[in-house]
Amino acid sequence: MSHSLIFDMDGTLFQTDKILELSLKETFDQLRSLGEWDKETPIDDYREIMGVTLPEVWRILLPNQSNKLREQANDFFQDKLIENINKGNGALYPHVKELFSYLKDHDYKIYIASNGLTTYLNAIVNYYRLDAWVTETFSIEQIQSLNKSDLIASIIKKYKIEKGAVVGDRLSDIKAAQDNGLVSVGCKFDFAKEEELSQADVVVEDLSEVKVVLNRGEEKVDA
Repeated sequence: MSHSLIFDMDGTLFQTDKILELSLKETFDQLRSLGEWDKETPIDDYREIMGVTLPEVWRILLPNQSNKLREQANDFFQDKLIENINKGNGALYPHVKELFSYLKDHDYKIYIASNGLTTYLNAIVNYYRLDAWVTETFSIEQIQSLNKSDLIASIIKKYKIEKGAVVGDRLSDIKAAQDNGLVSVGCKFDFAKEEELSQADVVVEDLSEVKVVLNRGEEKVDA
């Protein structure tokens, strides 16, 4: 079905929820110590907006605070995320490395495209040694528009991709595939929403199912 696969990171390859609540709590504890927050940590609000760009995240989580404070909160949050990754508090989803090994053995090219920042993505890639399989990892901060469809378009252009799929858990991943003429594979994982997944070409509940999807596509081509 596809010669190249572009994977989202958070909620698709990396179980962000394992470090999310801890890092967010530490960030809002810091805000409380500064007298800038007096409510509970808005973990549920963050879960609802997983997949949007970071500036939008902090506009929603800190609606009444200044842009300067939002930037400070984001910087602290990113530091805590990376710290927790390097402590081994996170985890990949089941079968990530198994799937990547299969794809590489069958001559598929693997890319990562995420709304996460470059330093954060590099921390995950380095800790789990994903660069053994991944050709390149792309961050939304590399695109001026902060639009995931544009990020996917830049990957297609750079690597001259003619056939491929985007694998992700949120609507931004599905739309990015559709906007660029690629197959959209929705992952029914922690942060996924039914109404968004309904727009994907294919939905999987485990990454091992991606191999089945690919094999079915190849069978159709050969038929």
